Amino acid sequence: MVWADMSKLRADIAHHLGAASAGEIIRDGFKVVIAGAPNAGKSSLLNALARRDVAIVTEIAGTTRDVLQVDLDIDGYLIKLYDTAGLRDADDRVEIEGVRRARLALGDADLVLLLVDMTNPLIPDDLERTWAHVTVGTKKDLIDVVSGRYDLQISAATGDGLPELRQLIGNSVAARFSGLSMAIPSRQRHKDSLTKCLAALDTAITQKDVNLELRTEQLRIAAEYLGRITGRVDVEQLLGVIFSEFCIGK
Repeated sequence: MVWADMSKLRADIAHHLGAASAGEIIRDGFKVVIAGAPNAGKSSLLNALARRDVAIVTEIAGTTRDVLQVDLDIDGYLIKLYDTAGLRDADDRVEIEGVRRARLALGDADLVLLLVDMTNPLIPDDLERTWAHVTVGTKKDLIDVVSGRYDLQISAATGDGLPELRQLIGNSVAARFSGLSMAIPSRQRHKDSLTKCLAALDTAITQKDVNLELRTEQLRIAAEYLGRITGRVDVEQLLGVIFSEFCIGK
């Protein structure tokens, strides 16, 4: 039956739109933000994962004043790794701006690596708990006994724990794609067209008391929006099938 097929099509399109965030990852990369208090080892970790000196590393708190970014390839996925200013109440105007930008980056992250210096474990008390994050204890080479709860312990200096951290990031990306078809919208115009197609389908399917001609007009609109993505859709053939199964006005 035509309307049963249209209902299935509506469900399929809704599913693909729901996977749009995965499409953005394909297009823009999986955003991993390194956060934590000053001197937690954020810049050292960025350099270690990038395998080059991207960020300046000193013992002076507040060295990082802006958001630094490098691209990584982990398990075939594009990972955009961001180093941010240490989260604290700063007095310096430049550092204040750096902290503000850090918080903006955190809000846009797909995954937050919350770094905690295990030799001086400080966690920003205003960290948004809604951010998806893992707690990473750093400077493992400088302590004898690990105290506190950490998802992972690492040492950027020795490389201890870095393979496990890369695997954790890769698993986080893979989990986002679990059970999803790769036929997902990766461009904004595709999402816009699918959204308008879905709205027209919904109107055609749900308004059962409306004249059939008006309902088929909504299907024509839906077909046009779908055709903008897939190529030409034969609207006349589609409407011909509908009118062959129903009497006009039913």
